[in-house]
Amino acid sequence: MTPDELIAALAPSRLPPGLMALDWRGMLALAGLGLLAGLALALALSPLLSRRPSRRARIRATRGLPGAERLLAIARILGRLPAALRAPAYGAAPMPPQDEVERLARRRR
Repeated sequence: MTPDELIAALAPSRLPPGLMALDWRGMLALAGLGLLAGLALALALSPLLSRRPSRRARIRATRGLPGAERLLAIARILGRLPAALRAPAYGAAPMPPQDEVERLARRRR
C-alpha cells in the first residue's frame, strides 16, 4: 500500500472543518499558549534552579554570632566541626579570633 492509499483508508476526522487547517490566528493562539506554558514551568522550577551561596559566604555570614553559636553554625554548614575548633566548642580552649575561625573552617581535613 502506498502512503496515499493509507491516508485514504483512514476514518474521517471528527473535528469541524474549520479546525482541520490552521490559519495565522490559530498558530498565534498556539504560540501564545506555548509561551504561557513555558512561563508557568519556569516559575515552578525557579526555586530549584537558583544558586546557593558558597560555603565561604555562609561561613562569613556567621561572623556576628557568639562563639559557641558560631561554631555550631559552622558545623552545620560543613557537616562536621574541624578538629582545630573542637576544643573551643566544648570550652576546653579559648575561642580563636574571628579570622582564625574562618581560616580553620575553610581548611581541608
